[in-house]
Amino acid sequence: MSVKIRLMRVGKKKQPTYRVVVADSRSPRDGRFIEILGQYAPRAEPSVVKIDGDRALAWIEKGAQPTEQVAKLLEISGVWEQYRAKHGAAAAAAPKARAAAAPSAAASTVASGAQE
Repeated sequence: MSVKIRLMRVGKKKQPTYRVVVADSRSPRDGRFIEILGQYAPRAEPSVVKIDGDRALAWIEKGAQPTEQVAKLLEISGVWEQYRAKHGAAAAAAPKARAAAAPSAAASTVASGAQE
C-alpha cells in the first residue's frame, strides 16, 4: 500500500481550506484517510499552516510520500528540516527529485536484466 501525505479540500464553494491528511494513494482526494495531521488555510492573510510536526515526521520516517504542495508546507512548518537533520540531506531530497531518480534506477535494473 502506497501512503501519501496530501491535502483534502474542505470548506464552502469558492472558499477552500484544506486538511493535511495521510491517505492511501488509491483513495479519492476528499475520501477516506488514515490520519489528520493539520490544516492549511490559503485564503487567510497571511496563510495559516498548522501541522502536527511529530506525527508528520513519524509518517515520513515510515515511508509516506508528501505531494509537492504538502512538501512546501512541511518546509514552511519546519518538519522537513527536522527530517533532514535527523536522516541527512540525501535522504531528505525533495519528493520530486526522489521520484525523478527512482525511474532511472529501475530502468538500469531492467536494462541489465535484458542483457543477461
